[in-house]
Amino acid sequence: MEEYEVFIETMNPCGGEKYGKKELIEVEAESPEAYVKENGRFPVMDMYKNSAGDTVITTGDGQGNVIRYTFTE
Repeated sequence: MEEYEVFIETMNPCGGEKYGKKELIEVEAESPEAYVKENGRFPVMDMYKNSAGDTVITTGDGQGNVIRYTFTE
C-alpha cells in the first residue's frame, strides 16, 4: 500500500469550479485508480499526470456533477 495526499474538488453544474467544495485528505491505497474505484461516487472520465507528476483523476455523472482527485505521493 502507498500513502497519498489527496486534494478532492467536488463541483456541481450550478457553481462549477469556482464554488466547488475542496478538501485535503490522506489515504492508503494500492493505487490512485483503486482508491477512486472503491470510494468514488461516479465513474472515471479522465486520468492523467500533471506537470508536477501527480495523478489527476476526474469522475462525473455526465450531467455536470464532477469530482476531481489529485493524488500526491
